[in-house]
Amino acid sequence: MTRAIMARHLLVSLVTALALVPPVARADTRPTGPLPVPAQHWTGTWEAAPSGTVPALPGASIRNVVHVSVGGTAVRVRISNRLGTGALRLGSVTVALQRAGVTRGPDAVPGSMRTAAFGGAGAVRIPAGRDLVTDPVPLRVPAGSNLLVTVHTPGDSGPATYHRSALQANFLARGGDRALDEGGGAYTSTVGNWYYVTGVDVLGATGAGSVVALGDSITDGTGSTFSANRRWPDRLAERLRRLPPERRLGVLNAGIAGNRVLREGRGPSALARLDADVLSRTGVRALIVMEGVNDIKGTPSATDPRLLEDAYRRIVARAHARGIRVVGATITPYGGHPAWTPEREAVRRAVNAFIRTGGLFDAVADFDAAVRDPGRPGRILPAYDPGDHLHFDDAGMRALADTVDLADLAP
Repeated sequence: MTRAIMARHLLVSLVTALALVPPVARADTRPTGPLPVPAQHWTGTWEAAPSGTVPALPGASIRNVVHVSVGGTAVRVRISNRLGTGALRLGSVTVALQRAGVTRGPDAVPGSMRTAAFGGAGAVRIPAGRDLVTDPVPLRVPAGSNLLVTVHTPGDSGPATYHRSALQANFLARGGDRALDEGGGAYTSTVGNWYYVTGVDVLGATGAGSVVALGDSITDGTGSTFSANRRWPDRLAERLRRLPPERRLGVLNAGIAGNRVLREGRGPSALARLDADVLSRTGVRALIVMEGVNDIKGTPSATDPRLLEDAYRRIVARAHARGIRVVGATITPYGGHPAWTPEREAVRRAVNAFIRTGGLFDAVADFDAAVRDPGRPGRILPAYDPGDHLHFDDAGMRALADTVDLADLAP
């Protein structure tokens, strides 16, 4: 081949290679609009953010009950060893639909039990500090249904990553691998935590992606009815399911009771866990930030509103860099709670003024205005108060969720 021909071939190859390289996008400070959604896509439908560790349950099968927001034709499950200190050994993981009844228990809908694999293998080791997502599991999952995600741990892998405040009865069987049992007879104990399971995605959902609720115990559901799925993100999911199919977002609850924005409380701070609990989740289109009261009322307390304002700026900037819209929710009153002081109330009101008028967020959900007592604006309405003057009963949770303008999530 002559040098001229060789040069021509090299030039053609170079031009072709350059054409295949995507242009580098310059990050904007605000998203330009919703991301494109393929016809068949994975959507996040449920989440539980890791909040700490507890001793492992060697030899046990743990049947976690999870309430999905949107449905699909297949599922995949995220198993977490994020907070563990050694490799997590899983003997088996299964997924099934929970059988309905007067009281929903550990029984699966007959014929719905499926084995979940990891790269084709049923048993796997997950290194410390890591999450692992299962292979796709063919299973038709209706929107608003309950899944049984069962994890069998044959040995002691050290501290177990869990979500402490599930507000959900989950089930425990000891003495061998009972993950494939459709009947729940072996599951003789209940636990109020979710073990290892931190996310579920569904395939083929018709919606526009998912929205994450980042928060503390109020988002986690403290004060709402146990095993009834009446947290405010659950109510938000109900509202979204009534929209046309193309606007039905999945809802991911990234609330952790006791969590803070700036410091570690229960679980890593909101800033530290933003990537793992929000930005890396599947199909996220919007984020609702409702967190800060534990920073204000905790020890040590955040006495300078500017610290929280700066943290919100960092959260919004990182979300916008991913094309995610951010809704700021105002911090709700807690007058009458033992941690309330006039000085802390002044900080809360200053932070809320920034959320409302600072121009940082793409939209605002004024939770404070929706639930405060007009006669005593430093307190929540008695009709919404379960008795601790901080959290919300089912009616209060509904009021919070109904404050969110659905058009702000996926315009």
